[in-house]
Amino acid sequence: MTDRKIVLGPNRYGKAEVRVVKVTRDTDRHEIEDLSVTSQLRGDFAAAHLSGDNAHVVPTDTQKNTIFAFARDGVGSPEAFLLRLADHFTASFDWVSGGRWQAESYAWQRIEAHGEPHDHAFVRSGQETRTALVVVDDGERHVLGGLEGLTVLKTTQSGFEGFPRDRYTTLQETGDRILATDVAARWRYVGADVDFNAVYDSVRGLLLEAFAERYSAALQATLFEMGTRVLEVHPEIAEIRFSMPNKHHFVVDLSGFGLDNPNEVFYAADRPYGLIEAAVTREGLAPAPLAWEGVDGFC
Repeated sequence: MTDRKIVLGPNRYGKAEVRVVKVTRDTDRHEIEDLSVTSQLRGDFAAAHLSGDNAHVVPTDTQKNTIFAFARDGVGSPEAFLLRLADHFTASFDWVSGGRWQAESYAWQRIEAHGEPHDHAFVRSGQETRTALVVVDDGERHVLGGLEGLTVLKTTQSGFEGFPRDRYTTLQETGDRILATDVAARWRYVGADVDFNAVYDSVRGLLLEAFAERYSAALQATLFEMGTRVLEVHPEIAEIRFSMPNKHHFVVDLSGFGLDNPNEVFYAADRPYGLIEAAVTREGLAPAPLAWEGVDGFC
C-alpha cells in the first residue's frame, strides 16, 4: 500500500457565494433580482496543483467579476443565468471542460403604501429560498431547479399507526396529529429549453396542494404524493428529490392542572427530529450521477 504513487484526484475551484443585486430602473417602477451565485470550474488544472503553474487558473476574482458583468443584462431566471455563465467559461477557455454553477434566489415583494404597491420600496419575502444548479462536463449539461425552507403545517388529517414495536418503543399510535416540515426539493430538467420561472411557480404550487390534500399516513407517503403530483404535470422534469424533517408537535399533558387537552395545546420540538429523504422518478429513467454530485442532503 505504501508503494503506491500519490496522484491528483477530482478537483474544481471557483468563487463561492457572490451576492449580486440587480435593479432594473428603465421606468419609474423598479424591479429587483437578488442572488447568491457560486462558480466552480473543472478541467485541466493539474499543473497548478502539482507544480504551482497558474497558466490555466482563471482567477476566482475573474469569475466574480464575470457574474457581476453578466448581471448588467439582467438575470431572468437563476437557471438561465447559470447557463449563460457555464456557456461563457467553457467556450472562452479551451482547458475548461465543465464546472458547477449554483445560485440561491431571494424574493422581494413591493411594500404596500396607501393601498398601492410602491414603485421602488420592497420587503423581503420570508417563505422559501429558490435554488438553481447547472453542472457541465465535456459538453454534458444538467439543470436542477429547487427550493428550500418552505415551512408547511397541517393541523389534522395526519397520523402515524401500524409501526413495529420493541422494548425501546414508547411512541403511541395516533390517527390525528399535526404534520409539519421544512420542504427542501430539487428537480432535474430534461434539457434547457424551459420557462424556468413559470415552472418554478407551478412546482411550488403543486407541492403545497399535495401537502394539504388527502390524509397523510406518514411523511413518507406525503413526500411521494408531492413528487408524483409534480412529475404528472411537468414532463420537462425527469425526477425530483426531497429532504424533509419531521417537525414534531407533541400534545402537552395538562391533567396535572385539572385541564383536558383535546389536541389543542402542543409542544413544538426543534430537535431531535425525523429526517425523510427520497427521490421520486420515472420508471426506467437513466441515472444522472453527475447532476447530483456534491448536492448535500439529497439521496
